[in-house]
Amino acid sequence: MDAGMETVNGIRMHYRRAGEGPPVVLLHGWPQTSYCWRELIDPLARDHTVIAPDLRGYGRTDKPPHGYDKRTMAADVAALVTTLGFERVSVAGHDRGGRVGHRWGLDRPDQVARLAVLDIIPTREMWRRMDSMLARGYWHWLFHLQPDLPERLAGQDIAGYLGYFFERWTHQRHAFEADVVAEYVRAFSAPGALRAGFDDYRASFPTDAAHDDADAEAGHKLTMPVLALWGANGLLGSLPSAEIWRDYADDVTGAAIADCGHFLPEEQPQAVLARLRSFFTG
Repeated sequence: MDAGMETVNGIRMHYRRAGEGPPVVLLHGWPQTSYCWRELIDPLARDHTVIAPDLRGYGRTDKPPHGYDKRTMAADVAALVTTLGFERVSVAGHDRGGRVGHRWGLDRPDQVARLAVLDIIPTREMWRRMDSMLARGYWHWLFHLQPDLPERLAGQDIAGYLGYFFERWTHQRHAFEADVVAEYVRAFSAPGALRAGFDDYRASFPTDAAHDDADAEAGHKLTMPVLALWGANGLLGSLPSAEIWRDYADDVTGAAIADCGHFLPEEQPQAVLARLRSFFTG
């Protein structure tokens, strides 16, 4: 596995790359980096060129004070794959990365051949369905929207704050051993990293919401095949996730990953690998 850095869309973007063959792009979520794909990159690289970037504001990628709407973040990764010489790619996105992938597929359907979304429903549906159950499970969405306060409070104990999610959102807690948590704490202790991660959420409303509503009102859907995966033991296990995605995409396959919470690539890497490998090969 190699690491690289490219200047795209006005930022320096760090990425991991391995293998040869049809290109696959892996997009991480919060509070993580491309490190979350470590168990899947090499196996997928046996048949694919695998590219796993750190998204804008995350990991070793630049952390500018703007551009965290999903349209801009999707433009970042679109420019990266073009710079690397690829015209059409398959994409898997977990958590926030799934939202970037969703926007990428809407804005550039000619570039995204297949899209896998891991443990999310569309952002627009999150806001539409924000009842007491969702608000309890996704309270951090509302907290992270607030200006300045999340940085001030979480910045006092980054390990404690991130560790809360790694414990509460997992079913297979052994996936987050001390060295794994330490890597994420290191990443989010970098200057600007906490703020950038919260800015990712702050862009959800009203900016991302306005873009999503405009697509819905115009009847725009994802036209490429979509694979929706979710953890059977997480919050999405109690939602009709596949049915929800069928309102946003023409061709959806959905499946729960057994004995798994939110962090699919780390809690159940072999099960996720099997699903992705089958999906990407069509």
